[in-house]
Formats: sequence, structure tokens, C-alpha cells
Amino acid sequence: MNIPDNLKYTKNHEWIRVEGEEAFIGITEFAQSQLGDIVFIEVETVGEQLDAEEAFGTIEAVKTVSDLFMPVAGEVLEFNEELDANPELINKDAFNEGWIIKIKFDDPKQINELLDAAAYKELIEE
Repeated sequence: MNIPDNLKYTKNHEWIRVEGEEAFIGITEFAQSQLGDIVFIEVETVGEQLDAEEAFGTIEAVKTVSDLFMPVAGEVLEFNEELDANPELINKDAFNEGWIIKIKFDDPKQINELLDAAAYKELIEE
């Protein structure tokens, strides 16, 4: 299972990659493997200010629909439009092309409170 060291993780299986004052958010390889084939992503929160752990959208797989949660507080700047036509990008490349939203985060300290790769690995191996 791929768990990149340069990302932070949540107990809800989202990842966040910080780039300056903005960050990309998606779901982990573990999450997509548990969900199965992703068929639809819905994000209607672009332009909204959301708190950490607030739902920013939903992800639909063949078996189930799950909420997607903000790892940190911030403004949702952008939805990955590629996922409209190709939601399976999350199954193929969860950490790069399969990013879901881009945000402007409020407080860098919140990012430091998230799980690092080692802690996330422990979580999914329990």
C-alpha cells in the first residue's frame, strides 16, 4: 500500500498535500481500495468556507456512497473537473491525478496536528 511521506492524513482516510498557502485534498489508496470502483464524485462546496471535519462532498462507488471530510479549515477553491468524466482516476492514481479539491487553508497548525505517514500506516494496520 502506497503511503507517501510528503502528505498528511486523517482518520477518515483523506490526504492533504500543502503547496504554499494552498493544499490539495483527496482520499488515500486504502480508502479507494475499500470503496471499490469509484463512479461519481459530487462537490458543491467550491467557494465555501468550511471547518475541519466538515463534509465537502460525497464519493460514490459501486457499493456505497461516502461523505468526504475537510482535514483542516479553509476555503474550497477548486474541484478537480477531470473527475467529472473520469472518476476512476481516484482508483488509478489516488495521490496525484485523483486529487479531489484544492483549498486555501486557514491555520497551518491544523496541518501539523494530522497524521504523518507512519501514524496513518499504523491506523490502517489495526
